Amino acid sequence: MTIIEQARVLGAAIQEDERYKRYYKSAEVNDTDPAIQKKIGEFNMLRQQLNVEMQKPDKDADAMTSLDTDIRALYDEIMAMPTMVEFNEAKEELDKLIKSVTYIIGQAANGEDPMTCAENPPTCSGSCASCGGCG
Repeated sequence: MTIIEQARVLGAAIQEDERYKRYYKSAEVNDTDPAIQKKIGEFNMLRQQLNVEMQKPDKDADAMTSLDTDIRALYDEIMAMPTMVEFNEAKEELDKLIKSVTYIIGQAANGEDPMTCAENPPTCSGSCASCGGCG
């Protein structure tokens, strides 16, 4: 089996993983949720209004501040909606999986044993005193 064929098998395995399924299910729910779609439409309209205001030669600072405040409030409202919370949690889990897979492949390409190397990159505290080196 070639490396490309193995990558395709890995891709199929990722699509069978529960984290992948959860992410795509939650994305579909959001895409078809009328309440979220309405709020996203409102958000986009406010952003467009702000962009128009910013392009004017005689910008209205009060209008821009008001639009910015409304945009931020609507964004917070959207992100707090239960299906959006679920989507973001699912996305974070899928991102962790993909990051782990990518890290293992990178470590293997650098000569590490893919069967024993860490699943996740080491976290950097900013202090090199206790570090074994950057990867």
